[in-house]
Amino acid sequence: MTSPRFTAETLSFLRRLKRNNRREWFNAHRDEYEQHVRQPMIDVIERLAVDFRSFAPDLVASPKRSLYRIHRDIRFSPDKKPYKTHVAAVFPPRDLPKHEGAGLYFHTAPDGVWIGGGMYAPQTPQLVAIREHIASNVRRLRSIVEAPTFKRRVGRLEGETLARVPRGYPRDHEAAEYLRFRQFIAGREFPPEFAVSPAFYRTLLRVFREVAPLARFLNEPLAKG
Repeated sequence: MTSPRFTAETLSFLRRLKRNNRREWFNAHRDEYEQHVRQPMIDVIERLAVDFRSFAPDLVASPKRSLYRIHRDIRFSPDKKPYKTHVAAVFPPRDLPKHEGAGLYFHTAPDGVWIGGGMYAPQTPQLVAIREHIASNVRRLRSIVEAPTFKRRVGRLEGETLARVPRGYPRDHEAAEYLRFRQFIAGREFPPEFAVSPAFYRTLLRVFREVAPLARFLNEPLAKG
């Protein structure tokens, strides 16, 4: 079975869209978008839906829920360009409300490919619950994000952090460095041409296999709530 991936036409379309970000241009080239951007992404999502069964059954992979719309929300933005110039998909937790919890994500853009996941903007009650979970289970968290394979295939845990350990925890708490996080993001960047490489899908899976346990760990206290 051929592994799904994008094509040179995908990158060409996204680059031209970046130069011609207007409704008239997009409507005239809609068929190209459907064939070279949207359909390859759907192919990747549908293949992931099968592969997730073995390592991320708690996450959703479906075109309806995973594929981001190409249209930008410009209602409150000074930038009125109508379209995104990347194609992206998200794989959220199955048992949490929409837009809540940690998941996996990747995008392909004219300037590169990003593969990873985590939690970008937890609400305050979520963040409090996650910190309590980290404080009680820091060894488990370390076993995920400090594992040699995680470091090699993904890198390190990133995201905005507080200057100090949050109130309620001692400064010398064994989990201090992780309690300071306000975001929990782990991922890896690749050049844009990687999207068309035969190694694309294999590498996508490898990164997701490393980040999925982190997403599961972050979601555990939220599923209990």
